[in-house]
Amino acid sequence: MTSRSPFAWTLHGDGKNITPGGVVRPHERLAWGRTIGIGAQHVVAMFGATFLVPLLTGFPPATTLFFSGIGTILFLLITAGRVPSYLGSSFAFIAPLAAATNQYGPGGALGGIVMAGVSLFLVGAIVQFAGTGWLTKLMPPVVTGAIVALIGFNLAPSAKNNFMEAPVTALVTLASIILISVIFKGMIGRLAILLGVIIGYITAALRGEVDFSAIQQAWDTEGLIGLPHFQTPEFHWNLAGLFIPVILVLVAENIGHVKSVALMTGENLDKYSGRALMADGLATTIAGAGGGSGTTTYAENIGVMAATKVYSTAAYWVAAIVAVLLSVFPVFGAAVASVPAGVLGGAATVLYGMIGMLGVRIWVENRVDFSNQVNLTAASVALIVGIADYTWDIGDLQFAGIALGTAATLVVYHLMAAIARTTGSHPEPLTPSEAKGDAH
Repeated sequence: MTSRSPFAWTLHGDGKNITPGGVVRPHERLAWGRTIGIGAQHVVAMFGATFLVPLLTGFPPATTLFFSGIGTILFLLITAGRVPSYLGSSFAFIAPLAAATNQYGPGGALGGIVMAGVSLFLVGAIVQFAGTGWLTKLMPPVVTGAIVALIGFNLAPSAKNNFMEAPVTALVTLASIILISVIFKGMIGRLAILLGVIIGYITAALRGEVDFSAIQQAWDTEGLIGLPHFQTPEFHWNLAGLFIPVILVLVAENIGHVKSVALMTGENLDKYSGRALMADGLATTIAGAGGGSGTTTYAENIGVMAATKVYSTAAYWVAAIVAVLLSVFPVFGAAVASVPAGVLGGAATVLYGMIGMLGVRIWVENRVDFSNQVNLTAASVALIVGIADYTWDIGDLQFAGIALGTAATLVVYHLMAAIARTTGSHPEPLTPSEAKGDAH
């Protein structure tokens, strides 16, 4: 099989309409006018979530947007244009970034992002040559779900602190997100968080809670066009325990993304799983080296593809280029950075809860049996450690809730499973393949 150029798209049908019952596959495209329009939809879909991460962690929004666009370009190149995806800000980094910034400032947090990116790249290289079987054994659904859940619930105190700074504005933001998501379908419904933040921002402005001085300053000092603010990382190895566990979530998200696209397009993309992980690892490393947040594949864009039936990577090239262009408008970045705490608190209340519930969704979709003591204990211990934010100091190294919760679920699950297997004291947990077989 000959390799295909990432720029070699064939026109789907007449370029205007999608054949009945068909989809526009990754190596196909519609006419450029329609492709550009769909690419713009992808920008809108990722926009709210991608910007929330820098807003919640204090990073420059324009810089994060710049590196998300660059990261998407790298992803498309490394996966040879076969895996359509936008790499936006990863929520899994929020808690480590907040902790690292408090301890060492933004430079130390960026160093942690680089460590996570390099680690993810190495995992991707192993997957590329050895396959994904070992990852499935290391992180069965009960483990993956626990890690995703504890990352979301670990952030609950941060959401509360922002919410309570301006409860009225936060409540309006929260209510807007809830109502929009349930009243509207299609694109508007999927943009509930972005639209809710806009409504909350207007409310905050009317209540005098928005500081517009930074917007005016950006215009006065940098004008209409200017480069994002870049920053170099600082490396503190005691932060490794905070950041490296995050890659377990990124692995699950990337492999899940590849499998979702394969299912919807009818193509076998398993051989691109390693490339996808390496691409996200490289994108995260470059972002950390320049002042941006870590990246991951985005479920928001899966929704756009499912709705339009267009999986063309050409649309993602458009989205990446548009994101980079938007990042060079200083006033735009300053306006995003002016979103006040109350608005962030309202949005984070929904968002962090959703992250936690995604872990529960992994359990449900994989039919994790919690009547099995191994599964129950592994998940229970991990959630309490993560939610309560346990810390453990070993010399100069400090391991906090996410790192300890991740380690707890891995150790408890595999230790209990090994004992159960040896002694026959409890039924052994089903493997993912066995669970799927049982489901059918």
